[in-house]
Amino acid sequence: MNKIILTLILLAFFNTSVNSQNMLSETYNLMPWPKEIKENNNKFIIDSNITISIHPKNKGRVSNAAVNFLRRLSNRTGVFLNEGFPITNKKGNINITFNEISKLNIKTNEYYTLDITNQSININAQTDVGAVRALETLLQLTKNNESHYYFPGVNISDAPRFVWRGLMIDVSRHFHPINVIKRNLDAMASVKMNVFHWHLTDDQGFRVESKVYPKLHKLASDGLYYTQEQVKDIVAYANNLGIRVIPEFDVPGHASAILTAYPKLGSKEGYKYAIERYSGVFDPTLNPTKDITYHFLEQLFTEMVVLFPDDYFHIGGDENEGKHWDENLEIQEFKKQHGLKTNHDLQTYFNIKLEKILNKLGKKLMGWDEIMTPNMPTSSVIHSWRGENEGLPKGGTLIEAAKKGYQTVLSNGYYIDRMQPVEQHYVVDPIGNVKLTPEERLRVLGGEVTMWSELVTPQTIDSRIWPRTAAIAERFWSPKEINNIINMKKRLNDVSFKLEELGLTHIKNRDVILRSMTNNQDVSSLIDLSKICEPLKIYKRNKDGIEYKTYSPFNLFADACVVNAQDASNFNQSAFSYIKNQDNASLVLSYLNKWSNNYNNFSKLEKNPKINPLEKLSKHISETASILSTAIQSKNISTKNLQILKSNIEILKQPFVDTEVVIINALNALVNYTENHLTE
Repeated sequence: MNKIILTLILLAFFNTSVNSQNMLSETYNLMPWPKEIKENNNKFIIDSNITISIHPKNKGRVSNAAVNFLRRLSNRTGVFLNEGFPITNKKGNINITFNEISKLNIKTNEYYTLDITNQSININAQTDVGAVRALETLLQLTKNNESHYYFPGVNISDAPRFVWRGLMIDVSRHFHPINVIKRNLDAMASVKMNVFHWHLTDDQGFRVESKVYPKLHKLASDGLYYTQEQVKDIVAYANNLGIRVIPEFDVPGHASAILTAYPKLGSKEGYKYAIERYSGVFDPTLNPTKDITYHFLEQLFTEMVVLFPDDYFHIGGDENEGKHWDENLEIQEFKKQHGLKTNHDLQTYFNIKLEKILNKLGKKLMGWDEIMTPNMPTSSVIHSWRGENEGLPKGGTLIEAAKKGYQTVLSNGYYIDRMQPVEQHYVVDPIGNVKLTPEERLRVLGGEVTMWSELVTPQTIDSRIWPRTAAIAERFWSPKEINNIINMKKRLNDVSFKLEELGLTHIKNRDVILRSMTNNQDVSSLIDLSKICEPLKIYKRNKDGIEYKTYSPFNLFADACVVNAQDASNFNQSAFSYIKNQDNASLVLSYLNKWSNNYNNFSKLEKNPKINPLEKLSKHISETASILSTAIQSKNISTKNLQILKSNIEILKQPFVDTEVVIINALNALVNYTENHLTE
């Protein structure tokens, strides 16, 4: 009986705590949401007298973060600060205390407390990284009324749920310069992500200078690569933000670029290797039976580990179909001699060799989940990218790997290049409801967002990563119970604009692209269309990987459009509310009236081949919106107009220049409503 009573008390306390956090999340736009937050009825006024002091040392990560904090705070509030740097001769009214400088790894302690009163703000952390995380939370707390900006009085105790909270950027399919990488590192730090996975090689390019094998960057990069000094600069920049950098050199498949430079390492004699210009999975593969292959990789890895000091080193290992292995008689004979029945067995042989090489270099091998085979050492790290859709058990390889003794990281469900809505990623939990032992739970390190770059350039990459990645970062940091989608989207809207302050281009570059499409004409009609259209999802845009080459144009209408189109969500919600209860009629009409004028505005544009394909979209949106608006206001519709609506809906269901209209269901529901209730 006592156990039952205790359980009920604990459950009641837990529910009260969750409800309290949910109420506060309506007030504060924090993302990721902290582990625990309480209000204390204080208010710290932001004025020119703000000072920051750091104990024990005013240098390193915390000092840099404090200076950056003051700059961003001053810009956000317009307050002219008397002190733009941390003070050293006395205690500041923002006081930061931490105990140790952290060497970044999976054991880094990121716990912190943040206490705000009328007179002071105190940050306490075990490590400097925890203190850096606290400053990001404090900046997110900035609020204002008519007369001043302030920090609300709260007490926060915070720590991450997972130790691995990553973003992978593929710089091989499209090269992304240093400034792109740095601004995304800044954004990562602002939402407390701590692993940058740098996908540096693939069929489309080898992107790092190699002094040992210089043909790699001279012949296999089109001149687009990072010098070793630039790599060191990025690693140092990330380290300063509390972010680890994990390199990926993808082998034995995805090797067209490597074999362009060093064809003798290939599995098919006489094959003309070349940098790949299309997307997809290709045949060129390293030959795992040659000693020179392992000598090459050992020398290359020995050179690269100096640039990347982290404990983990990613070797890819995915999507090798082994076609060139099957066509090579010497490789087939090698398999027989070594008792290797399948190509999967041969790749395991290859992976084990690499694991030993990296182990000797003091690194832990990490690879995509294809590397997990019975003979693969459990010292390897399994990066899970496949799930139930690929015929694997529910949870994909993540849980299977953890149970078998591997450390593991989840990316299945976080492939943001698939252009799916943020809510679909947000509901994916790295563990879900699976029961794990404490040891198995520790092996689930966390998750990574993956940004494959077949269809993104430096101009568009930010809009493909952000703001959705901020919501996924919350899955990796915050308690599992923080999962309200409506509240998340409310907070994400605010965070998105704050990310733009950091220099991200995910908002402004829409108009840059549209101005380019129209030769700098009035783009208002195209903006309105972009707010109800989204890029085609799950790789439908680049069918079979051959519609676009790496140097094709990526400043088209689909590139201006983003996931979670700005007007679509509000209109869809309002339309269904109107149909159900006749609520929100004015909001529905405001959208319809705006769209009814779209074709008139579009028609005024001086046409060109880039915007001509949008004329049909504009015309049918306008006609549909105009008829629906008139019908709703007059409470009447003719049979003729009803047929026009139905015809238009069928047209609008089709893709337009690699986008889809995402208000179709709501428009169709309104058409059905008018037919059933307003027909003459």
